[in-house]
Amino acid sequence: MREIVFDTETTGIFPGDGHRIVEIGAIEMIDRIVTGRSFHSYIDPCRPMPKDAQAVHGLSSDFLTGQPIFEMVIDDFLAFIGEDPLVAHNAVFDMEFLNWELKRIKRPVIPHSRAIDTLELARKKHPGGKNTLDGLCARYNIDLSARTKHGALLDAELLARVYVELTGGRQIGFDLATAAATEAIVAETIVFVARDHRATPAEIERHATFLATLKDPVWLH
Repeated sequence: MREIVFDTETTGIFPGDGHRIVEIGAIEMIDRIVTGRSFHSYIDPCRPMPKDAQAVHGLSSDFLTGQPIFEMVIDDFLAFIGEDPLVAHNAVFDMEFLNWELKRIKRPVIPHSRAIDTLELARKKHPGGKNTLDGLCARYNIDLSARTKHGALLDAELLARVYVELTGGRQIGFDLATAAATEAIVAETIVFVARDHRATPAEIERHATFLATLKDPVWLH
């Protein structure tokens, strides 16, 4: 099964307040395995970057000015995600921003039913636990040393590893692979049936004839 793990960075919390997406990162997983295919783009929000948002992801207005605007990257993003499920941490946030941007340019929105929310999965699996992305990485011993700031593509990569742990960890695919290997071994097993090793009457007769040709065999002494 193909799934897309994605993340966004924005200028703020609520799109209704005029905040915009400034970065999208997404990676492809098939049967819970990262394939190496990814999508990533910075986006010019065409508005100033608030200082508190810049402190989170480190993206300044100077850096974002001149990057592609949302209309220039959305077709490539939609082509990348196809019709497959979308995995996000606090998916309501990312889906709300994505759909607000789509509505703004009069494009069809993406149904929320396509989203798999790892925050909800984590809350069910670890009630009362620290279920931020950082907290889950710490829980599952996932290296966070590269995450000095939030970044859409890096966070998607980390989230993919968290998602695997939340949905069964290393056992996903392992049991299936083991079962398939076992079936293959059974299918290829050659069954040997033991033959009857007792001499036939014809073999006994030939042996007697051979013994008659021997002169003074040693076992008769």
